[in-house]
Amino acid sequence: MIEPIIRLENVWKIYRLDKTEVPALRGLNLEIYPGAFVSIMGPSGSGKSTFLNMIGCLDLPTKGKVFLKGRDISQLSEKELAQLRGKTIGFVFQEFNILSNLSALENVTLPMIFQGVPAKQREEKAKKILESVGLANRIFHRAIELSGGERQRVAIARAFANDPEVVVADEPTGNLDSQMGKKIMEILKNFHKNYQKTIVVVTHNFEIASYAEKIIQIRDGRVIS
Repeated sequence: MIEPIIRLENVWKIYRLDKTEVPALRGLNLEIYPGAFVSIMGPSGSGKSTFLNMIGCLDLPTKGKVFLKGRDISQLSEKELAQLRGKTIGFVFQEFNILSNLSALENVTLPMIFQGVPAKQREEKAKKILESVGLANRIFHRAIELSGGERQRVAIARAFANDPEVVVADEPTGNLDSQMGKKIMEILKNFHKNYQKTIVVVTHNFEIASYAEKIIQIRDGRVIS
């Protein structure tokens, strides 16, 4: 029987502002299976980003449990959590989050350095991934010299650099025009098809969400459909 790669059990996240408690997630239950392509949809303030932080192991729940590959993340040390996250999850952010003074190639090799991949292997792999996202002729350009769409493609290449099992994309088309947004989603769709990765895209845009095989809608910190 296939186990879910990500499982949330009655997850609550409550933020405290002065003496006020603000629940961002209210008893979320969810399972995501290996190889799924899922979109998480909801308006601003619905809890999407908090949910993303949970499945990306960037934050811990106030109540409830989050399991990644069967391991309860709240039981792991910071070092164990960082190792599990580094090997299992790749991230793509709305703001690209790549280093502007490094070349496209250097940005993509960076996560591999932290996983101890030898230099020659890092470079070969980074070139191959950058070619697969259509940046073969921009490999040595610094990020600052690239357009928004090109930077997001570098970010996607970096997310896949360590061959993660899960790629989490937070509003990956939010800073791009609609044509480039579609191109980015086609790239993610191709990675899903060719490498059978689990992909989770967080968006408020139905057109973007519809690239996924399954859409989960969140409102007020709860799954509504």
